Amino acid sequence: MVDGPVAVVDDASFDAHRPRGHHPERPERLSAARAGLDAAIPESRRLPIEATPAAESELAAAHTRDYLRSLEDALARGSGHLDADTYFSPGTRDAAVRAAGAAARMARALVRREARAGMALLRPPGHHATPDRSMGFCLLNNVAVAARAARAAGARRVAIVDWDVHHGNGTQAAFEQDADVLFASVHQWPFYPGTGSPRDVGRGEGLGTTANVALPAGSGPEAYAEAFRRVVLPLLDAFGPDIVLVSAGFDAHARDPLAGQELDAATYAAMATALVRRARRSRTAGVGFLLEGGYDLVALEECVRAVARAIEGDEVELPEDRPPGRIREAVDVTVEALAQHWPRMR
Repeated sequence: MVDGPVAVVDDASFDAHRPRGHHPERPERLSAARAGLDAAIPESRRLPIEATPAAESELAAAHTRDYLRSLEDALARGSGHLDADTYFSPGTRDAAVRAAGAAARMARALVRREARAGMALLRPPGHHATPDRSMGFCLLNNVAVAARAARAAGARRVAIVDWDVHHGNGTQAAFEQDADVLFASVHQWPFYPGTGSPRDVGRGEGLGTTANVALPAGSGPEAYAEAFRRVVLPLLDAFGPDIVLVSAGFDAHARDPLAGQELDAATYAAMATALVRRARRSRTAGVGFLLEGGYDLVALEECVRAVARAIEGDEVELPEDRPPGRIREAVDVTVEALAQHWPRMR
Protein backbone atom coordinates (compact mmCIF):
# COMPACT_ATOMS: atom_id res chain seq x y z
CA MET A 1 0.00 0.00 0.00
CA VAL A 2 1.28 3.47 -0.83
CA ASP A 3 1.80 5.86 2.05
CA GLY A 4 -0.99 8.39 2.34
CA PRO A 5 -4.17 8.78 0.31
CA VAL A 6 -4.71 8.02 -3.36
CA ALA A 7 -5.55 11.05 -5.48
CA VAL A 8 -8.69 10.22 -7.47
CA VAL A 9 -10.15 12.12 -10.41
CA ASP A 10 -13.72 11.54 -11.53
CA ASP A 11 -16.39 13.97 -12.62
CA ALA A 12 -19.89 13.81 -14.05
CA SER A 13 -18.88 16.23 -16.80
CA PHE A 14 -16.81 13.47 -18.41
CA ASP A 15 -20.02 11.52 -19.15
CA ALA A 16 -21.39 14.41 -21.22
CA HIS A 17 -18.93 13.71 -24.04
CA ARG A 18 -21.37 11.53 -26.01
CA PRO A 19 -21.35 10.10 -29.53
CA ARG A 20 -24.33 9.98 -31.84
CA GLY A 21 -24.90 6.28 -32.29
CA HIS A 22 -22.36 3.62 -31.42
CA HIS A 23 -18.74 4.53 -30.88
CA PRO A 24 -16.10 2.56 -28.95
CA GLU A 25 -15.16 5.65 -26.90
CA ARG A 26 -18.44 5.98 -25.02
CA PRO A 27 -19.62 7.07 -21.55
CA GLU A 28 -20.21 3.49 -20.46
CA ARG A 29 -16.45 3.12 -20.27
CA LEU A 30 -16.44 5.31 -17.18
CA SER A 31 -19.16 3.24 -15.54
CA ALA A 32 -16.93 0.20 -15.92
CA ALA A 33 -13.83 2.05 -14.68
CA ARG A 34 -15.71 3.42 -11.67
CA ALA A 35 -16.91 -0.06 -10.72
CA GLY A 36 -13.32 -1.30 -10.83
CA LEU A 37 -12.05 1.58 -8.72
CA ASP A 38 -14.88 1.29 -6.17
CA ALA A 39 -14.08 -2.39 -5.65
CA ALA A 40 -10.48 -1.62 -4.74
CA ILE A 41 -10.06 1.77 -3.09
CA PRO A 42 -12.41 2.77 -0.26
CA GLU A 43 -13.58 6.35 0.04
CA SER A 44 -11.57 6.74 3.24
CA ARG A 45 -8.35 6.22 1.26
CA ARG A 46 -9.12 8.78 -1.44
CA LEU A 47 -8.03 12.35 -1.94
CA PRO A 48 -10.67 13.69 -4.36
CA ILE A 49 -9.23 15.93 -7.06
CA GLU A 50 -11.65 18.56 -8.31
CA ALA A 51 -12.08 18.64 -12.07
CA THR A 52 -11.84 22.38 -12.53
CA PRO A 53 -11.30 23.56 -16.11
CA ALA A 54 -7.68 23.85 -17.19
CA ALA A 55 -6.41 27.41 -17.46
CA GLU A 56 -5.53 28.63 -20.92
CA SER A 57 -1.89 28.77 -19.86
CA GLU A 58 -1.99 25.10 -18.82
CA LEU A 59 -3.39 24.06 -22.19
CA ALA A 60 -0.96 26.31 -24.06
CA ALA A 61 1.94 24.58 -22.30
CA ALA A 62 1.04 21.42 -24.26
CA HIS A 63 -0.72 22.75 -27.38
CA THR A 64 -0.22 25.59 -29.81
CA ARG A 65 -2.48 28.59 -29.38
CA ASP A 66 -3.53 28.32 -33.03
CA TYR A 67 -4.75 24.79 -32.41
CA LEU A 68 -6.59 25.77 -29.23
CA ARG A 69 -8.38 28.56 -31.11
CA SER A 70 -9.34 26.28 -33.97
CA LEU A 71 -10.57 23.61 -31.54
CA GLU A 72 -12.67 26.19 -29.69
CA ASP A 73 -14.23 27.30 -32.97
CA ALA A 74 -15.00 23.72 -33.99
CA LEU A 75 -16.56 22.74 -30.65
CA ALA A 76 -18.76 25.84 -30.77
CA ARG A 77 -20.67 24.11 -33.58
CA GLY A 78 -22.19 21.79 -30.98
CA SER A 79 -21.62 18.37 -32.49
CA GLY A 80 -19.80 16.74 -35.35
CA HIS A 81 -16.42 15.19 -36.15
CA LEU A 82 -12.92 16.62 -36.03
CA ASP A 83 -11.76 13.67 -38.13
CA ALA A 84 -13.16 10.27 -39.07
CA ASP A 85 -12.50 8.88 -35.57
CA THR A 86 -12.87 11.88 -33.27
CA TYR A 87 -16.37 13.15 -32.52
CA PHE A 88 -17.61 16.02 -30.40
CA SER A 89 -20.94 16.76 -28.78
CA PRO A 90 -22.43 19.67 -26.81
CA GLY A 91 -20.77 18.39 -23.62
CA THR A 92 -17.36 17.75 -25.15
CA ARG A 93 -15.70 21.11 -24.53
CA ASP A 94 -16.47 21.11 -20.81
CA ALA A 95 -15.45 17.45 -20.45
CA ALA A 96 -12.15 17.92 -22.29
CA VAL A 97 -11.11 21.10 -20.51
CA ARG A 98 -12.05 19.68 -17.10
CA ALA A 99 -10.23 16.40 -17.81
CA ALA A 100 -7.04 18.29 -18.68
CA GLY A 101 -7.43 20.54 -15.67
CA ALA A 102 -7.95 17.61 -13.32
CA ALA A 103 -4.90 15.84 -14.75
CA ALA A 104 -2.83 18.94 -13.96
CA ARG A 105 -4.24 19.15 -10.43
CA MET A 106 -3.48 15.48 -9.77
CA ALA A 107 0.09 15.93 -10.99
CA ARG A 108 0.58 18.89 -8.65
CA ALA A 109 -0.82 16.88 -5.73
CA LEU A 110 1.75 14.16 -6.41
CA VAL A 111 4.65 16.59 -6.75
CA ARG A 112 3.68 18.18 -3.43
CA ARG A 113 3.38 14.70 -1.86
CA GLU A 114 -0.23 15.26 -0.87
CA ALA A 115 -0.70 11.76 -2.28
CA ARG A 116 1.78 9.08 -3.38
CA ALA A 117 -0.38 7.62 -6.16
CA GLY A 118 -3.28 8.77 -8.28
CA MET A 119 -5.94 7.43 -10.59
CA ALA A 120 -7.65 9.73 -13.06
CA LEU A 121 -10.77 8.36 -14.78
CA LEU A 122 -10.71 10.77 -17.70
CA ARG A 123 -12.75 11.23 -20.85
CA PRO A 124 -12.03 12.14 -23.58
CA PRO A 125 -8.68 10.34 -23.66
CA GLY A 126 -5.65 12.32 -24.75
CA HIS A 127 -2.42 10.64 -25.84
CA HIS A 128 -3.02 10.90 -29.60
CA ALA A 129 -3.63 14.67 -29.48
CA THR A 130 -0.49 16.35 -30.81
CA PRO A 131 0.46 19.94 -29.99
CA ASP A 132 -1.43 21.10 -33.08
CA ARG A 133 -3.96 18.39 -33.96
CA SER A 134 -6.74 16.22 -32.55
CA MET A 135 -6.93 12.58 -33.62
CA GLY A 136 -7.71 9.06 -32.47
CA PHE A 137 -10.62 9.98 -30.13
CA CYS A 138 -8.36 12.59 -28.45
CA LEU A 139 -8.78 16.38 -28.31
CA LEU A 140 -6.47 17.59 -25.54
CA ASN A 141 -3.43 15.67 -24.38
CA ASN A 142 -4.17 15.13 -20.69
CA VAL A 143 -0.87 13.51 -19.78
CA ALA A 144 1.12 16.22 -21.58
CA VAL A 145 -0.79 18.92 -19.69
CA ALA A 146 -0.13 17.00 -16.46
CA ALA A 147 3.58 16.67 -17.20
CA ARG A 148 3.94 20.39 -17.88
CA ALA A 149 2.02 21.15 -14.68
CA ALA A 150 4.32 18.85 -12.71
CA ARG A 151 7.36 20.66 -14.05
CA ALA A 152 5.82 24.04 -13.19
CA ALA A 153 5.12 22.74 -9.66
CA GLY A 154 8.78 21.92 -9.10
CA ALA A 155 9.42 18.49 -10.58
CA ARG A 156 12.89 18.54 -12.11
CA ARG A 157 12.27 15.48 -14.25
CA VAL A 158 9.02 13.79 -15.30
CA ALA A 159 8.63 10.29 -16.76
CA ILE A 160 5.64 9.22 -18.84
CA VAL A 161 5.05 5.49 -19.29
CA ASP A 162 2.48 4.72 -21.99
CA TRP A 163 1.18 1.13 -22.02
CA ASP A 164 -1.85 1.81 -24.22
CA VAL A 165 -1.88 -0.64 -27.13
CA HIS A 166 -1.62 2.29 -29.55
CA HIS A 167 1.49 4.44 -29.68
CA GLY A 168 1.08 7.78 -27.89
CA ASN A 169 2.15 9.82 -30.88
CA GLY A 170 0.82 13.09 -29.47
CA THR A 171 2.78 12.72 -26.25
CA GLN A 172 5.95 11.82 -28.11
CA ALA A 173 5.53 14.87 -30.36
CA ALA A 174 5.15 17.10 -27.32
CA PHE A 175 8.34 15.93 -25.59
CA GLU A 176 10.71 14.36 -28.10
CA GLN A 177 13.02 17.38 -27.90
CA ASP A 178 12.74 17.78 -24.10
CA ALA A 179 15.60 16.33 -22.06
CA ASP A 180 13.62 16.69 -18.82
CA VAL A 181 10.65 14.51 -19.81
CA LEU A 182 11.13 10.81 -20.49
CA PHE A 183 8.54 9.15 -22.73
CA ALA A 184 8.54 5.34 -22.77
CA SER A 185 5.88 3.54 -24.79
CA VAL A 186 5.08 -0.16 -25.09
CA HIS A 187 2.66 -0.70 -27.96
CA GLN A 188 1.53 -2.94 -30.80
CA TRP A 189 3.43 -2.21 -34.00
CA PRO A 190 2.92 -1.73 -36.86
CA PHE A 191 -0.49 -0.40 -35.90
CA TYR A 192 -2.49 2.79 -35.58
CA PRO A 193 -1.39 5.61 -35.71
CA GLY A 194 1.64 4.38 -37.67
CA THR A 195 4.25 5.94 -35.38
CA GLY A 196 6.39 4.50 -32.61
CA SER A 197 9.33 2.93 -34.40
CA PRO A 198 11.80 1.38 -31.92
CA ARG A 199 14.52 3.50 -33.52
CA ASP A 200 12.76 6.74 -32.50
CA VAL A 201 14.74 7.89 -29.47
CA GLY A 202 14.03 11.62 -29.49
CA ARG A 203 15.48 14.63 -31.26
CA GLY A 204 17.85 17.47 -30.46
CA GLU A 205 18.30 17.98 -26.74
CA GLY A 206 15.83 15.16 -26.15
CA LEU A 207 17.92 12.43 -27.76
CA GLY A 208 17.67 9.35 -25.57
CA THR A 209 14.57 10.43 -23.67
CA THR A 210 12.10 8.76 -26.02
CA ALA A 211 11.80 4.96 -25.95
CA ASN A 212 9.49 2.83 -28.07
CA VAL A 213 9.07 -0.88 -27.47
CA ALA A 214 7.24 -2.00 -30.61
CA LEU A 215 5.68 -5.42 -30.02
CA PRO A 216 4.06 -7.58 -32.70
CA ALA A 217 0.39 -8.52 -32.61
CA GLY A 218 -0.32 -11.50 -30.40
CA SER A 219 2.12 -10.45 -27.69
CA GLY A 220 1.17 -11.68 -24.24
CA PRO A 221 2.12 -11.10 -20.60
CA GLU A 222 5.67 -12.40 -20.98
CA ALA A 223 6.32 -9.87 -23.77
CA TYR A 224 5.29 -6.91 -21.63
CA ALA A 225 7.35 -8.30 -18.73
CA GLU A 226 10.36 -8.40 -21.06
CA ALA A 227 9.71 -4.80 -22.12
CA PHE A 228 9.46 -3.64 -18.52
CA ARG A 229 12.52 -5.52 -17.26
CA ARG A 230 14.82 -4.61 -20.12
CA VAL A 231 13.62 -1.13 -21.10
CA VAL A 232 11.05 0.65 -18.93
CA LEU A 233 12.42 -0.03 -15.44
CA PRO A 234 16.12 0.41 -16.32
CA LEU A 235 15.30 3.69 -18.05
CA LEU A 236 13.40 4.97 -15.02
CA ASP A 237 16.34 4.05 -12.78
CA ALA A 238 18.79 5.83 -15.06
CA PHE A 239 16.60 8.89 -15.66
CA GLY A 240 15.62 9.43 -12.02
CA PRO A 241 12.22 11.10 -12.39
CA ASP A 242 10.58 13.09 -9.62
CA ILE A 243 7.16 11.86 -10.76
CA VAL A 244 5.88 9.10 -13.05
CA LEU A 245 2.71 9.54 -15.08
CA VAL A 246 1.15 6.54 -16.81
CA SER A 247 -0.96 6.73 -19.95
CA ALA A 248 -3.01 3.80 -18.74
CA GLY A 249 -4.85 2.36 -21.70
CA PHE A 250 -6.25 -1.12 -21.23
CA ASP A 251 -6.78 -2.01 -24.88
CA ALA A 252 -3.92 -4.52 -25.02
CA HIS A 253 -6.25 -6.85 -23.09
CA ALA A 254 -7.15 -10.02 -24.97
CA ARG A 255 -10.85 -9.09 -24.97
CA ASP A 256 -10.39 -5.65 -26.53
CA PRO A 257 -12.08 -5.30 -29.95
CA LEU A 258 -9.69 -2.68 -31.38
CA ALA A 259 -6.33 -4.43 -31.04
CA GLY A 260 -4.55 -7.76 -31.22
CA GLN A 261 -2.62 -8.26 -27.99
CA GLU A 262 -3.16 -10.95 -25.34
CA LEU A 263 -2.85 -9.32 -21.92
CA ASP A 264 -4.97 -10.02 -18.87
CA ALA A 265 -5.75 -7.92 -15.80
CA ALA A 266 -2.91 -9.55 -13.86
CA THR A 267 -0.39 -8.16 -16.36
CA TYR A 268 -1.59 -4.63 -15.73
CA ALA A 269 -1.44 -5.26 -11.99
CA ALA A 270 2.14 -6.48 -12.37
CA MET A 271 3.21 -3.43 -14.38
CA ALA A 272 1.53 -1.14 -11.84
CA THR A 273 3.19 -3.03 -8.97
CA ALA A 274 6.60 -2.57 -10.58
CA LEU A 275 6.08 1.18 -10.97
CA VAL A 276 4.66 1.74 -7.49
CA ARG A 277 7.38 -0.41 -5.90
CA ARG A 278 10.07 1.54 -7.74
CA ALA A 279 8.57 4.85 -6.61
CA ARG A 280 8.51 3.64 -3.02
CA ARG A 281 12.23 2.84 -2.98
CA SER A 282 13.35 5.94 -4.90
CA ARG A 283 12.97 9.68 -4.61
CA THR A 284 9.98 9.62 -6.98
CA ALA A 285 7.14 11.61 -5.44
CA GLY A 286 4.46 9.33 -6.80
CA VAL A 287 2.84 7.52 -9.72
CA GLY A 288 -0.29 8.82 -11.43
CA PHE A 289 -2.39 6.62 -13.72
CA LEU A 290 -4.46 8.46 -16.36
CA LEU A 291 -7.12 6.53 -18.28
CA GLU A 292 -6.58 6.32 -22.03
CA GLY A 293 -8.02 3.46 -24.12
CA GLY A 294 -9.78 0.23 -23.26
CA TYR A 295 -13.01 -0.57 -25.08
CA ASP A 296 -14.27 -3.88 -23.73
CA LEU A 297 -16.25 -2.99 -20.63
CA VAL A 298 -15.65 -6.23 -18.77
CA ALA A 299 -11.91 -6.05 -19.36
CA LEU A 300 -11.80 -2.36 -18.47
CA GLU A 301 -13.47 -2.92 -15.09
CA GLU A 302 -11.15 -5.85 -14.32
CA CYS A 303 -8.02 -3.93 -15.28
CA VAL A 304 -8.85 -0.77 -13.35
CA ARG A 305 -9.63 -2.91 -10.30
CA ALA A 306 -6.34 -4.78 -10.69
CA VAL A 307 -4.28 -1.59 -10.95
CA ALA A 308 -6.11 0.01 -8.04
CA ARG A 309 -5.49 -3.07 -5.91
CA ALA A 310 -1.81 -2.93 -6.82
CA ILE A 311 -1.75 0.65 -5.56
CA GLU A 312 -3.38 -0.58 -2.37
CA GLY A 313 -0.68 -3.19 -1.81
CA ASP A 314 -1.95 -6.29 -3.60
CA GLU A 315 1.38 -6.88 -5.33
CA VAL A 316 1.57 -8.98 -8.49
CA GLU A 317 4.90 -10.01 -9.99
CA LEU A 318 5.82 -9.69 -13.65
CA PRO A 319 5.72 -13.09 -15.38
CA GLU A 320 9.00 -15.01 -15.31
CA ASP A 321 8.39 -17.00 -18.50
CA ARG A 322 10.80 -16.18 -21.31
CA PRO A 323 9.04 -14.73 -24.35
CA PRO A 324 9.39 -16.16 -27.86
CA GLY A 325 12.44 -15.21 -29.88
CA ARG A 326 10.53 -12.71 -32.03
CA ILE A 327 9.62 -10.78 -28.86
CA ARG A 328 13.18 -10.76 -27.58
CA GLU A 329 14.34 -9.56 -30.98
CA ALA A 330 11.77 -6.73 -30.95
CA VAL A 331 12.98 -5.58 -27.54
CA ASP A 332 16.61 -5.93 -28.68
CA VAL A 333 16.03 -3.24 -31.32
CA THR A 334 14.87 -0.77 -28.68
CA VAL A 335 17.74 -1.59 -26.34
CA GLU A 336 20.28 -1.17 -29.13
CA ALA A 337 18.80 2.17 -30.16
CA LEU A 338 18.96 3.49 -26.60
CA ALA A 339 22.29 2.00 -25.52
CA GLN A 340 24.40 4.80 -26.97
CA HIS A 341 22.50 7.25 -24.76
CA TRP A 342 22.20 4.97 -21.70
CA PRO A 343 25.31 2.75 -21.60
CA ARG A 344 24.10 0.74 -18.63
CA MET A 345 21.32 -0.72 -20.82
CA ARG A 346 23.81 -2.75 -22.87
